[in-house]
Amino acid sequence: MKAAVCHRYGPPESVEIKDMPQPVPQDRELLIQVKATTVSSGDCRIRGANFPRGFGPLARLALGWSGPRKPVLGTELSGIVQAVGRDVTRFKVGDHVIAYPGIKAGAHAEYCVMPEDGAVVMKPANLSFSEAAALGFGGLTALYFLRDRAKLQAGEKLLIIGASGAVGVAALQLAKEWGAEITAVASGRNAELLRSLGASHVIDYTQTDFTKSGARYDVILDTVGVVNPETYVELLQKNGRLVPISADLFHILNSLWKPMKDGKKILTGVGSERGVDLQFLTDLAARGHYKAVVDRSFPFAQIAEAHAYVDTGRKRGSVVLTLS
Repeated sequence: MKAAVCHRYGPPESVEIKDMPQPVPQDRELLIQVKATTVSSGDCRIRGANFPRGFGPLARLALGWSGPRKPVLGTELSGIVQAVGRDVTRFKVGDHVIAYPGIKAGAHAEYCVMPEDGAVVMKPANLSFSEAAALGFGGLTALYFLRDRAKLQAGEKLLIIGASGAVGVAALQLAKEWGAEITAVASGRNAELLRSLGASHVIDYTQTDFTKSGARYDVILDTVGVVNPETYVELLQKNGRLVPISADLFHILNSLWKPMKDGKKILTGVGSERGVDLQFLTDLAARGHYKAVVDRSFPFAQIAEAHAYVDTGRKRGSVVLTLS
């Protein structure tokens, strides 16, 4: 089979299409023919070893020192079940599915093996393979941090910093579903998109310093991580929660060591990869209450170009790779 392989950290050209043995499913596994996958900001961060400040040594120990220990990247996919292990009962050959390998990766290939009890669900008929492939990365991250960590409630005021990325557009739609009042921060070119997804207010960060507006929020979700979290703590109301998804280690530790006033909290953690959460997102999408925003699609052979585009930091939603 063809697979995109990254043996050493580096620029987009570090990813090359190679021939690899096709995986064989074990007793409780599925073999999925990949029809679509994505190149996420997480994939590019790993490929380029662009880890948040302070996390570099830890990330290299976990992922590989000079290059990814698992050279085939890719955290999410949609495709068709081609074979099943003898003990599989939930799926059959020919099923159209959505899968989230997550940290185990392996989606950037023509075939991927998933455990039956992993994050694998049936693809709704109203979603294309491209749309289905882009549900997981942003959606599962947003679901974990907003629902499970911040416990966002109806009527609360939410500020999303970096609202036009995959996590941002997912968070916006979930917060709308839950009845929050949403302020989205992004560049002005994305304002129309963000309003169409449910933002009550959109702030163009290139024109306005939103930290000086005087507004206060119950929850702040920072998907960008370029500013010290302490800057945003001052924007929280009493009992407010700041969720810095991408902050560097030193900023996080410095913020956590300092006493917080008025019940304010800084919440961190590691996102969910549970099948039940992928099913939750898929059910919303099937009802038309949640959708993947696809910025661009690239054929699999142009995966290096897809990485280069994500590296620009200007993508809206997800960048999809399609496989024939």
